[in-house]
Amino acid sequence: MVKNFLIGCICLLSFGSYAQNGTISPYSIFGVGDFRSNGTVENQMMGGLQMYADSIHVNLKNPSAYSQLKLTTYTAGISHSEYRLKDAIEEQNASVTNLDYLAIGLPITKNAGIGFGIMPFSSVGYSLNQQTTNAVQDTVTNIFSGEGGLNRAYLSFGYQPKKNLSIGATANFNFGSLTYQRIQSVQNVQLGTLDTRVSRINGFDFNYALNYTPTIKEKYTLYTHIGVNTQVNLVSKNSARIGSFSLEGGEIEVFDIDLEAQGLKNTELKIPTVTTVGLGFGQNKKWFIGGEYSFQQLSSFSNEFLGQENVAYEDASVMAFGTYFIPDYRSLSGYLNRITYRAGLRYEQTGLIVNDKEINNFGITFGFGLPMNGVTGGPTSFSNLNIGFELGRRGTTDAGLIEESYFQVNVGLSLNDRWFQKRKIN
Repeated sequence: MVKNFLIGCICLLSFGSYAQNGTISPYSIFGVGDFRSNGTVENQMMGGLQMYADSIHVNLKNPSAYSQLKLTTYTAGISHSEYRLKDAIEEQNASVTNLDYLAIGLPITKNAGIGFGIMPFSSVGYSLNQQTTNAVQDTVTNIFSGEGGLNRAYLSFGYQPKKNLSIGATANFNFGSLTYQRIQSVQNVQLGTLDTRVSRINGFDFNYALNYTPTIKEKYTLYTHIGVNTQVNLVSKNSARIGSFSLEGGEIEVFDIDLEAQGLKNTELKIPTVTTVGLGFGQNKKWFIGGEYSFQQLSSFSNEFLGQENVAYEDASVMAFGTYFIPDYRSLSGYLNRITYRAGLRYEQTGLIVNDKEINNFGITFGFGLPMNGVTGGPTSFSNLNIGFELGRRGTTDAGLIEESYFQVNVGLSLNDRWFQKRKIN
């Protein structure tokens, strides 16, 4: 009953949460918004590593991990982020709360498993105010705002063809809409101008993964991983309106722009392939340490519909390191001994160039996996509550840009059950 109640509450929460903006970053104005991590709290708190797989947790970024599942697993995660946004003159604070994922993983045979769920893929959410003066020294105010995002529904399959070797594939369907608006007003002029652009986007991509985990000296495990997230092929159906409005309220004249004549009615967005390689070492159910390197030829990306002049793209990369430690997962007397302690760090060259400045991101993560079987007694349940924290910084105050410092709290539930197993005692 408790598990069903928790799942029901999460599902009800999702209706409201997916309708909200997932970011407040000014950098979400570019591309298709801020890309979300798409990993569970367990993975995020190890620097975002995707290589590690076990028998009781879903791994959203590594489909080969589904071959390791021994129990049906329901998982959901939420996050709350506090931001400090600073430029060369001033700073302000903001916050945002999100539902990060809802997913289910199921073992279907001894060596195979499937998973499906929904999560955000990217988010747009910003509000920028810019003031300049024109030739006659009147103040010109531009307000830029955006909202929306892309969601991702996925279906994964993982299979273990031989001992220590796992392979997997995921099909992702991405969908959503993005809205961008610019409002301009001039001092002592009664009418302002507005420019609104909307993109309705959908498309597919695929994720392939291979894990090879040989045992060394009968006690340790070597973790090797290769992952390829293929090019995301998106189709964008665009619309745009431009016109004037009264500063006292209400539109005056607004016209639909003929995008067909400009060849912008329907455009293609191709987000390049991401390749990840990883190497780790550890002792099963005791400790693990590993690192990953991801790279992407983002320099080939463009969004013709937005036509932004101050942005360019170069090849992107991510270096991530993570670890976990469990004092004694079978401890009968000490709850603290059964907690999983996780930590990691990540350095990301995003590939985004704004005003000729690289926008990079650095984060430090740490967290805890708390067994959901009380603080006394033995380990009678595999379900757990995962809590994580991240401190990071993105961007720069150079060239009129904004530096983001953030603190994020993540909470994830991983609930386990047994399906398709015949009861021995009624």
